[in-house]
Amino acid sequence: MTDKSFHPLEGGCDCGRVRYRLESPPMFVHCCHCRWCQRETGASFALNALIEADRVTLLKEAPELINTPSASGAGQLIARCPLCRIAVWSHYRSAGPFISFIRVGSLDDPDQLPPDIHIFTASKQPWVALPPGAAVMTEYYDRKQYWPTDSLQRYEALLPKINAYRAAKAEQAPI
Repeated sequence: MTDKSFHPLEGGCDCGRVRYRLESPPMFVHCCHCRWCQRETGASFALNALIEADRVTLLKEAPELINTPSASGAGQLIARCPLCRIAVWSHYRSAGPFISFIRVGSLDDPDQLPPDIHIFTASKQPWVALPPGAAVMTEYYDRKQYWPTDSLQRYEALLPKINAYRAAKAEQAPI
């Protein structure tokens, strides 16, 4: 999806209390098949569109941020509707509050954001068939090898904020 063809996408929770709009295309879309994502979603995988948090506009109420564990041990904040509890996005500790991992299934038209890559397929459910020609990684991957140039540039623009966030978190860690 290019910026020229992009029309803002909207999404939200089941009850409609939390609504949001993506103001630009995401940087990349992950389909994660790790066991952690399977357990967290109760499904075979998690489909997340990575986008700068400041490119997500709240249209109604803000979601509640729930601190939850993650496979990395660093944890994540899951944005959930305070009423129906549907997850609409996450913030992983590695990128802090600067990148939102939008739950593609929470979009009104999730068909618009198919996965760019399938990751952690070593633990994929054996009955899930991946499309021929899809980018498939048994574990994680090298961003520089798979992301489009414009997405890499967007990510690079966030790095000073992300690095400052990481440094501040490291200073807060108990000795």
